[in-house]
Amino acid sequence: MKRAAAACLALGVCLGAASVSAETVKISFTRSLANAPFLIAEARGYFAAEGLTPEFIYSDSAGPVTMAVVSGDADFGATGLSGGFLNLAGQGKMRIIAGYIYEHPGFHGSALIVSNRAWDAGFRSFKDMPGHSVAVTQVGTGIHYSVSLLAERFGFDMKDVRILPLQSFANSAAAVVGGSADSGVVSSSYFQAALQHGDLHLIGYVGDQVKSQTGAVFTATKTADERHDFVERVLRVFRHGAKDYSDAFIGPDGKRKNGPDAPAMIALLSKAAQQTPEQVAETLNYIDAEGRLDTASVLHQVAWYKSQGMVKPEVDGTKIIDKRYVIEFPPE
Repeated sequence: MKRAAAACLALGVCLGAASVSAETVKISFTRSLANAPFLIAEARGYFAAEGLTPEFIYSDSAGPVTMAVVSGDADFGATGLSGGFLNLAGQGKMRIIAGYIYEHPGFHGSALIVSNRAWDAGFRSFKDMPGHSVAVTQVGTGIHYSVSLLAERFGFDMKDVRILPLQSFANSAAAVVGGSADSGVVSSSYFQAALQHGDLHLIGYVGDQVKSQTGAVFTATKTADERHDFVERVLRVFRHGAKDYSDAFIGPDGKRKNGPDAPAMIALLSKAAQQTPEQVAETLNYIDAEGRLDTASVLHQVAWYKSQGMVKPEVDGTKIIDKRYVIEFPPE
């Protein structure tokens, strides 16, 4: 009760139980620290301050998150963008309402890992990817797109790598450990234990090589159109959580820097995500303090998915982004 009351004062909107009954909001996302703004918001009473009770629906990959929103099983989704999402959104079923995870230098959202066997055979850098297999969650996901960005960055053809869609990050990491995949692009939360045990090797983090708006917060078009107040309340919750996260881990220049609240935040996330403090500190994503969206990056992804035949030519990326809610990054 004290925490909820403090949150009410911090937000300036104390909603009494007598005047506003708690409304359940169902949010779907994958199991990773990308969820930090929502976990922080729950722990610090920001949902309660908006008269909301969160119900989190976890998945091991982006596809089920998208389908949960389309089917109505979830009110909101927060995960990596994918060809499937863009096609459905392009049909008018969903809208992006905020930015989410962002591949950014100094932050460990996802990484290229390699098997011990591939390492021993000379796979020691991003440039060594051609001629090898790369595990991803699914074809047409943000992780698959990240491989294309690495190909562009290091000058090799995507045709020279063999994409292995293994349905989940856990499966991808296990395939690298077992040697059935030479490498994998995997969310950092899923391979730390194996790395510490010497069961695989870390080549590097994707964000240190390429910048990309890999994830977004989205909702059904019907919700965006007909429940404006509900959407705004959830976005206020998300942005308060994102601001706390940013204050703890991101400096004024956008670089990784611990603030005064970092130890308390690591302890909070360690408990909420059921990870050790060391794992939390090692797997932090870049999340903008205002939940801003890099629209240029989103449109680049739409174009790439179209070029691969994964998104229909008629999909208009600009119509997927709901400007009633989105705060855009200023162009560089």
